[in-house]
Amino acid sequence: MLLAAAAAAFAQTSPDAAGAGRKIFEAQCALCHGQTGGGGRGPALNRPKLNKAPDDEALRKLISQGIDPEMPPAWQLHEREVASVAAYVRTLGAIPPEIPPGDADRGKTVYEAQKCAACHMIAGKGEGFGPELTAVGARRNVDYLRRTILQPSGSLPEGFQYVAVTTAANQTVRGLRVNEDSFSIQVKDTAGRFHSFRKSTLKDLKRLSGQTPMPSYEGRLSATELDDLVTYLAGLKGKP
Repeated sequence: MLLAAAAAAFAQTSPDAAGAGRKIFEAQCALCHGQTGGGGRGPALNRPKLNKAPDDEALRKLISQGIDPEMPPAWQLHEREVASVAAYVRTLGAIPPEIPPGDADRGKTVYEAQKCAACHMIAGKGEGFGPELTAVGARRNVDYLRRTILQPSGSLPEGFQYVAVTTAANQTVRGLRVNEDSFSIQVKDTAGRFHSFRKSTLKDLKRLSGQTPMPSYEGRLSATELDDLVTYLAGLKGKP
């Protein structure tokens, strides 16, 4: 406890703390959060307020302990290093946010025209087969959103598994793996229905690695439509 307090005091008083934290962040955190905290596989950190870390103590605890299963704990970092990383993360909120080149209102129209709500939910509206997008702009940066729209199979989240299950009666169900153990597997199909199967009764179970039910929109959207859609999604920050 005393060590933690000393580390926190160091981060608050040392002008070098954020600089030291930046080096650690770029080496160990940027892969998921982006070089400037703009987000990627992990949430964007270049915001004044972080929902899961409302104060410095909570931020240090989050870095140290992680969030299972999304973020591993930083067991390899000393408390002073954790405090330095936290100090650097706080500076990211002062970086001006990205300004996408499109129009959010037009982007909402594109979202509706492409029937994205058939798979995604925003503020309780839509279907829940795909990831919820209510706060996607707080988690993903502009580049990540653009790449995912154009090449969704290249941006699959950790643990994502698309499967095709064939029953003994030759019924095939394709969907997302929800849970799995040695004896059974639970799948959510494209209509949002849940299915539970005992593996011993299945005729076939294919793991469609690297595949996703989301189609590529490369060539299906104009450059302007793509900019507008990205801008609309980037503006979805969830609750203020």
